[in-house]
Amino acid sequence: MPQLSLSWLGLGLEAASPWLLLLLVGASWLLARVLTQIYACCENSRRLQCFPQPPKRNWFLGHLDMIPPTEQGMKKVTQLVTTYPKCFMIWMGPIIPVITLCHPDTIRPILSASVAVAPKDMMFYSFLKPWLGDGLLLSTSDKWSCHRRLLTPAFHFNILKPYVKIFNDSTNVMHAKWQRLISEGKNRLDMFEHISLMTLDSLQKCIFGFESNCQEKPSEYIATILDLSALVTRRGHNLLMYMDFLYHLTPDGQHFRKACRLVHDFTGAVIQERRQTLPDQDVDDFLLAKAKSKTLDFIDVLLLTKDEDGKMLSDEDIRAEADTFMFEGHDTTASGLSWVLYNLAKHPEYQERCRQEVRELLRDRDPKDIEWDDLAQLPFLTMCIKESLRLHPPVVFITRRCTQDVMLPDGAVIPKGVTCAISIFGTHHNPAVWPDPEELHRTDVRHERDEGGAGADAAALPRAARPRGAAQEA
Repeated sequence: MPQLSLSWLGLGLEAASPWLLLLLVGASWLLARVLTQIYACCENSRRLQCFPQPPKRNWFLGHLDMIPPTEQGMKKVTQLVTTYPKCFMIWMGPIIPVITLCHPDTIRPILSASVAVAPKDMMFYSFLKPWLGDGLLLSTSDKWSCHRRLLTPAFHFNILKPYVKIFNDSTNVMHAKWQRLISEGKNRLDMFEHISLMTLDSLQKCIFGFESNCQEKPSEYIATILDLSALVTRRGHNLLMYMDFLYHLTPDGQHFRKACRLVHDFTGAVIQERRQTLPDQDVDDFLLAKAKSKTLDFIDVLLLTKDEDGKMLSDEDIRAEADTFMFEGHDTTASGLSWVLYNLAKHPEYQERCRQEVRELLRDRDPKDIEWDDLAQLPFLTMCIKESLRLHPPVVFITRRCTQDVMLPDGAVIPKGVTCAISIFGTHHNPAVWPDPEELHRTDVRHERDEGGAGADAAALPRAARPRGAAQEA
């Protein structure tokens, strides 16, 4: 039987073993993969030349840290959207392109595409996975659709109405704390820190029915939620930490795992305690009784929810949804509220008008608490909130990864496999979308009267939501 000769590789007969052949095949496969990736990157670079891009820092870093998570970074976004009003491309390192979309015309093809064509990009979201699991934020496809359908009853207005009392109580605690600080001679405070504690206090009551008193005394669970949020943000700005095996070796990675365990243990304990008190009677009667007593919370709804086949959510699914709402609900709400107060403080004439609108609504009422039906009776305050959210959106961008080529209205094509960053902040500050985007208010003063004569004073109203042109459909 003839011997296999590898002399052409400089190897003797003794080297012609199956292991070396396997090594040769493996090296060839690896080389082929590398060459394929290089070719794909070159081909993508060629196809992406139709997208404008700002100057790179250098060939290796690309545009990394060009937009830091600071005020200067947001100013840089404003400059970029002024220069590139439709979209622009940046490079995360030497080979990772990200197309930033900042106009409704370019955003629409991505957001209107099916989830199969433009799913969530998991590069950053994967950092949250050990903490939030497969909740609504991170789940995709059929699981997302199923959970979205099952969670819809939790947001029926009959369930949400009693929460207004919780919001009032938590806000009153915060106000009392501020009054105490003023009486002690303090006239400066970290607004975001105080409002974050207030939103976390509200969420614990609404989601778990749990009184933590976290605004008045330290709470290990609340402190852990804040730690996890900070750790995820910090990891997102360090490219080396994108690799799990490296991150888990760092002090931040070890702290993150420990914090996840603490949060999961808390949520799991609440779920188990509630399961033991589940009713034997009809679920609808139980929900009605809970709603009347104003004690129905998010965990109750999740524990009693069933799909079309009568299947209930698992403890792991319930934990993921509860943890997701604790994370997504506290930080974004606190950010939005803090910026509303900041903008009203900068414009005392609007602040006074909002105050008068509330006083007029609550006139001759005791106790003077806002109720559910009152929320539709505050048009000027609502416009101020919306305009503040335009200027300072709590979430500045979201990402999608194209699974197939997507054509934009101008004929440019986003290649398959490329990540798109939909810049919410950039769109809100785009002069091609909004006239004078950095201004908080309209410059025209006008008074409008309806036919009945009651009228609606529109003098110096904030713009609220009046983009020009195509933005009307966004």
